[in-house]
Amino acid sequence: MSIVMTGGGTGGHLAIIKAVKEHLANEELIYVGSTKGQDKQWFEEDSDFKQKYFFETRGVVNQGVLGKVKSLFMMAKAMFQAIKILRKHKAKVVFSVGGFSAAPMAFAAKLAGTPLVIHEQNAALGSLNKLLKPYATHFISSYLEESPIKAYPIKQIFFDNAHLRKEVQTIIFLGGSQGAKAINNLALELAPTLKDKGIKIIHQAGVNNIEEVQKAYETLGIEAEVFGFTTKLAAYMNEADFAIARAGASTLWELSATAVPTLYIPYPYAAKDHQFYNAQFLVEKNLAWLMRENEIEVSRVVRLVDEDLQSMSQGLMEIVEKDGSQKIAKLLTQM
Repeated sequence: MSIVMTGGGTGGHLAIIKAVKEHLANEELIYVGSTKGQDKQWFEEDSDFKQKYFFETRGVVNQGVLGKVKSLFMMAKAMFQAIKILRKHKAKVVFSVGGFSAAPMAFAAKLAGTPLVIHEQNAALGSLNKLLKPYATHFISSYLEESPIKAYPIKQIFFDNAHLRKEVQTIIFLGGSQGAKAINNLALELAPTLKDKGIKIIHQAGVNNIEEVQKAYETLGIEAEVFGFTTKLAAYMNEADFAIARAGASTLWELSATAVPTLYIPYPYAAKDHQFYNAQFLVEKNLAWLMRENEIEVSRVVRLVDEDLQSMSQGLMEIVEKDGSQKIAKLLTQM
């Protein structure tokens, strides 16, 4: 019997699957995602999965009327394919991390009577996960008191890298692999001040912005390590003493597990403003800072860089529970 893992579209969703599957080495794993988004980039060549399926699907939100109809038709077609996959591989459980990639298999699980375990990454529930929550065998969220598992599933390396930050010697800007214009602009505005303070800059500018941002640093006469997509994120976070980042769930919990004090600048157009609420969860515990894009003040950010970071770094080490991915994997094997 197999464990089917589904969902994705974005790195935040896919990072959950990557973390959990590390603890399922003795299980037959099947991945089901979409041809859209980042699914194939992450898992098409992943040998941990016995078989991978990528459906021709796309999101329903932000589509016009005809676009929504076409998206729903594609989803319905994929759902019947998903039922065949469940039967072919004798699936004992479907693990869904949400996103439009998860919809066909998640609905197929309910139609086929296969247990469905859902992980919600964000403080504000995604539309699909909210719809399916009443039908899930287990619904996991680090933000919900009733969740059977509160620890967020991230790779052990982030916990292994945790150490106290006392002063800023290295700063990391994280706009995601696609980049964030507001964070890129802020980084370049701060760069001369950071140079004067002797602070090293690591900057995830986004795959489409690398050349432009690199040239801007060169014009300023400032050295910076600039990249887009990377497999070395854990190492970069480990080197950093302070971060300025979007507030996607995986980024937020990875920085927290590594004990990096962070100023979060949420993506303003995220569904249900979930990035704001993700960051607010930590801000309410005095474990992070938060600025909307339209509230960015360079002088205020400079003051944060000069603060004593030790108490916040220590607090992050104490609040983030370990073994989330291992606990989820154990739950799946017991289904």
